[in-house]
Amino acid sequence: MIATPADGALRYVAIGDSLSEGVGDAPWSDGVPRGWTDRLAGLLAAQYPETVVQYGNLAIRGQKARQVLQTQLAAAREVAPHVVTLTAGMNDILRPRVDFDRLRTDLTALVDPFTEAGTAVVVVPIPDVSGVSPAGRLVDGRRRALNAIYSELVDDHRVLPLTPTAGTVFEDPRAWADDRLHLGPLGHQRLAEAAAATLGLPVSADHLAAPDGPPPPRTAAGELRWVYRHVAPWLGRRLRGASSGDGRTAKRPELLPVRR
Repeated sequence: MIATPADGALRYVAIGDSLSEGVGDAPWSDGVPRGWTDRLAGLLAAQYPETVVQYGNLAIRGQKARQVLQTQLAAAREVAPHVVTLTAGMNDILRPRVDFDRLRTDLTALVDPFTEAGTAVVVVPIPDVSGVSPAGRLVDGRRRALNAIYSELVDDHRVLPLTPTAGTVFEDPRAWADDRLHLGPLGHQRLAEAAAATLGLPVSADHLAAPDGPPPPRTAAGELRWVYRHVAPWLGRRLRGASSGDGRTAKRPELLPVRR
């Protein structure tokens, strides 16, 4: 459990990529993606009703770990957060080439300033999505290599233990959005609960369990729609050297009290 801050304000900052931005979740009324980090901020506010929980989100979709390091770290450190969540590395392993030594260096540089200051740092591992998307099988070796780096951050750099993903809701297609690249509302809600459990907050005992029954079967027509609506645009950006995050700014660049 996080100790109640002496100044009466608990500061939480999310940094990273589209997962932390909230892509795939149901949006707020203003159209801004909600996401698991917004949901986690709400869980923190509910757990600490006598404390002002301040929440900022610097994450930007499409960013690789080096970009997160260069564009988000300084701003996050400036507010001296008590809690930091990080999602970074997935965009690296989706590129044609990935330098895992450099990726390890970048991820270490992202967490060390916080853990050395006593900040609680939560890093999100990548589940096996072979049953969610054909791309999952293609990048599974890279995924396991990235998760091994995350485990090193836990063992050697005081990051909090990783959420288990094998055999959980995060391997179920129903937890994912239509693009099969981002979590859907169910996945974002369960990830918020998993992160809350990592921080010592009480959550339901079955928060990692998949929904009852089998996922709906896929059809040829559905697969063709997925390729047309999601795979083709993604490949087009790769061929143009573009990113989904080009021109975007953080959705919550300043610490603000959580809406209760």
